[in-house]
Amino acid sequence: MRLCAEINQNYIFAKVMPKEHYIIGISGGSGSGKTSFLNMLKSHFSEEQVCFISLDNYYLPREEQYTDPNGIQNFDLPQSIRSVELLSDIQNLKNDEAISRKEYVFNNEKAQSKTITIKPAPVMIIEGLFIYHYPELRSLFDLKLFVHAKDNLKLIRRIKRDRVERNYPLEDVIYRYEHHVMPAFEKYIEAYREDSDIIINNNKSFENSLEVIRAFIQSKLA
Repeated sequence: MRLCAEINQNYIFAKVMPKEHYIIGISGGSGSGKTSFLNMLKSHFSEEQVCFISLDNYYLPREEQYTDPNGIQNFDLPQSIRSVELLSDIQNLKNDEAISRKEYVFNNEKAQSKTITIKPAPVMIIEGLFIYHYPELRSLFDLKLFVHAKDNLKLIRRIKRDRVERNYPLEDVIYRYEHHVMPAFEKYIEAYREDSDIIINNNKSFENSLEVIRAFIQSKLA
């Protein structure tokens, strides 16, 4: 019932949003380099020029996540995200209203969550695993980017990230990758690669792609 309510409410949000800002999406599989690409773009623009939204900060609390047959919470599902709140925040930004959210720290007891304030800007960039899966959100994008990397590289990167940044045990990372991450990628993410406007290859480096997208955004601001 909650998902049906979210879908209906999301549809209303999509209908009432005016097309005033240029909105760019960045998606791709876990470990492909989406967040790194986003952070590199951030370094080239001020918050008055571009505002950045990460889907990571819209995860439901751990206790509300779906639990798989082995009793492990699965965060790699579209319903793991507060999609209604995300669309509401996008509308507020489009109405030139700043938004604030509590940073999601992936249940890492060693990390301290902080409040993130995002101010409206002419260009809006939204990054996350499932941003193209929600029809109401997908319809808002003026440009859709997809960051691609080989499966073995994504696994290696995820292991490094989850052990260092999120304090996850190696066994937990591998289990989730096999039972949650890859099935979700194949079902909810990979299908939108061919529908994307630009595919960014990140097997070695995304420097060239970064420069192209940076110049494109600069042209929109000009």
